[in-house]
Amino acid sequence: MTLKAPRGVAALAMAVAAVVLAPASAQRGVTQPAKTSEFHFARMIYTDLPRQRRFGGGWWRQDWPAAEQHFLQGIKRLTRVDAGDGVTVGLTDDELFDFPWLYVTQAGYWDLSDQEIAALREYLYRGGFLIADDFFYEDEWQVYREAMSRLFPGRPMVEIGGDDEVLHVLYDIDKFTQIPGRRHIRRFGGSVSVQSLPPPEWHGIYDDDGRLMVAANFNQDVGDAWEHADDPYYPEPMTALAYRFGINYIIYAMTH
Repeated sequence: MTLKAPRGVAALAMAVAAVVLAPASAQRGVTQPAKTSEFHFARMIYTDLPRQRRFGGGWWRQDWPAAEQHFLQGIKRLTRVDAGDGVTVGLTDDELFDFPWLYVTQAGYWDLSDQEIAALREYLYRGGFLIADDFFYEDEWQVYREAMSRLFPGRPMVEIGGDDEVLHVLYDIDKFTQIPGRRHIRRFGGSVSVQSLPPPEWHGIYDDDGRLMVAANFNQDVGDAWEHADDPYYPEPMTALAYRFGINYIIYAMTH
């Protein structure tokens, strides 16, 4: 595989876009370029753990493509970023290095090969940015943590603090309200509660220069908040926070 550094902001217009893929073809990675834009929502394709195989397609497809379709509309409304179509990409696809921002859902169910780990490490060290989302509880945390230990042996995972630049690069985020999946929401009259979830956590992995390379939304489902942005059942404050986090992550990735 030929490794290439993720482009800087000036070169992001050369990013490869992909049309929406059928599940079978999506497993092979991105398609040929459909159009060029400054930013494309890149979703990671991966193989499920054997004991967690998902009927009808891999867990990487959770909330796809509705989450990115809704979120991309918000990016266009709320920023000046030229946002194109969402894409799906595998870690061993050369096209991975065309996208500075990579999203993975259900990170507690992935099963990454040594080749994929090596490619992801190269991608991140060359300037890429990974967001891990929609995973919960200790068993899923252990799966994610084991992958991070293989990815960066000895490099710590730390909680993202309130003064971290990623929380202030565009929006000032000072409230760490939990962003749950729709399935965790309960409404009783005018009140809203989150059921059966541990406290929310935000974790990061930084390079030697202090650049955030990996952001993890643990005990959170930010993708669900994007997906249900137009659903009156899903609480608006949680969707608003999910948009702020997502946009901050994008601006950070495109400028660091």
